[in-house]
Amino acid sequence: MMSKLIKSFFSLLFLISFTASVSATDYNLRMTMNSNDQDEDYDGAVVFKNYVEAASNGKISVELFVGTQLCSKGAECLQGVSDGSIDVYISTSGGAAGVFPYVQVLDLPYLMADDRIAEDVMQGDFVRTMRQMALKDSGDTIRLMTIGNTGGWRNFANTKRRVAEPSDMKGLKIRTVVADLPQELVRALGASPTPIPWPELFTSFQTGVVEGSKNGITDIMNMKFPDAGLKYVTLDGHAYMGALWWMNNAKYQSMPKELKKVITDGFYALQQATFASPKRKSIKAYEDFVAGGGDLYVPTPAQKASFKKAASPVYDWFKSNVKGGGQIFDALTSAVADAEKKASSAYDKDL
Repeated sequence: MMSKLIKSFFSLLFLISFTASVSATDYNLRMTMNSNDQDEDYDGAVVFKNYVEAASNGKISVELFVGTQLCSKGAECLQGVSDGSIDVYISTSGGAAGVFPYVQVLDLPYLMADDRIAEDVMQGDFVRTMRQMALKDSGDTIRLMTIGNTGGWRNFANTKRRVAEPSDMKGLKIRTVVADLPQELVRALGASPTPIPWPELFTSFQTGVVEGSKNGITDIMNMKFPDAGLKYVTLDGHAYMGALWWMNNAKYQSMPKELKKVITDGFYALQQATFASPKRKSIKAYEDFVAGGGDLYVPTPAQKASFKKAASPVYDWFKSNVKGGGQIFDALTSAVADAEKKASSAYDKDL
């Protein structure tokens, strides 16, 4: 009899505890990324989940969906954010360009010199400008929360020769996505843009369909491209690999102010994690590339300036041909100028 009473007591205690935990969760966020659990995006998502759930005292729960469970392509995923079937989604600039073409400003070459400048820019009014543009264009349904990083910086890599000057690019068949901007950049440097789906790139290197690409070192090594003949990487750092984190605006606005702050702070923590993760992961990637016989070249300041000069026609093309291009270009270059001024002042004090 006593045993049955004890069992009943603990069953009741469990039920009360379970009911309390369910009722304590006022908001559930479905967060998805079309990547894997080895990616910087996932690192950021885990930081976000743990921060938000703890800081909200369990009032917000976060479900992580890694891969293509909820959606598989940028436009489809952003539509899910818009209609509320997905609460949070991370895209590259290329993945969101079909819906918000001006996000390709992040792909414009040689505008940001290094991590210090880029990370300052991604934490300021440039992001707020892009947020307002996206809210307007989506009918106030899709909110840009933050811009982190996914893989460091894009660099030119190829199977044929060391690229030290723009003239070394001449005639190389460089893989690009279908979007116009990266193709314009490759043409400006004298190479031939060749749109190839990402899953086909390894075989395309092997067969010579393409001879080069624009990738970060972690992507190059994770995909084992050196095994397909990729031997030369030029650390020109022509584009910051921005990761845009989108949220359903209605879900965000439905929360009381204190929980909006938790969400906002959670995205700040996520951003910091994605800033750090590529730096750590790239160390071994570079070591493995060189150990495998890869040629790693760092352009001199003069050589990098020549790359920027050769690529500069792309800026005018962007402002003239991309909806909202002029506005977002001005926002970015203004933010870069402010970040450079701030960094220069800090160097004067620190050096």
